[in-house]
Amino acid sequence: MEEDKLARIIEARMKLKARFQDKIKETPSLSDNAPKGTGEINRHGMPGIPIGQTVTGKWPVLDLGYQPNISLDRWRLIIDGAVENSLRLTWKEFIALPQTKDTSDFHCVTTWSKLNMHWKGVSLLDLAALVHPVEAATHIMCYGYDTYTTNLSLEEALKPDVLLVHTYDGQPLPKEHGGPVRMITPQLYAWKGSKWIKRIEFLTEDKLGFWEDRGYSNTAYPWRNDRYSD
Repeated sequence: MEEDKLARIIEARMKLKARFQDKIKETPSLSDNAPKGTGEINRHGMPGIPIGQTVTGKWPVLDLGYQPNISLDRWRLIIDGAVENSLRLTWKEFIALPQTKDTSDFHCVTTWSKLNMHWKGVSLLDLAALVHPVEAATHIMCYGYDTYTTNLSLEEALKPDVLLVHTYDGQPLPKEHGGPVRMITPQLYAWKGSKWIKRIEFLTEDKLGFWEDRGYSNTAYPWRNDRYSD
């Protein structure tokens, strides 16, 4: 990547971090003084295993009954909505962006957790830095090639461990787990990370996604057993 382009991304990233820093620090997975769970404390200060979860060595497959087969030459990522600069990225352009490696945990609302998963992908914060969300932007809506949708507040979406991943354990992300690219949200239940992601829309007000509109929690905090709406 050209040095000047990388410098612009870094500058915009730092401005976004400063803009949302206080809200991010106040989110429950970072600030809850009575989190529910067991096990060693994780890097965010929460118990490693949230309440109601059982650790598994497997990686169960959950979807809407349809697994789209998206070739790399056909895959596109659109980022639009309440932003200054909409984007439409090809696979080549996506892979040319700064790449982030991270190890994080994966908590499914169906009560299983898979720990210490090794990812590589692009930080949502870096993508947001490219499009420059307007001051009124508060949330995003994510869309998958399988018609799935899910929403996040920007204070959750812009955390550094929220990634659009294409690699797991050094191998291309399998199709059944959302390959070629899915989002991961380690500090929320995993349904907040869209598989087979194709579009991220920035919003100036919250909207419910697929499961949120069907009785699942809009906030999805594992350490509060926050699975379903009241």
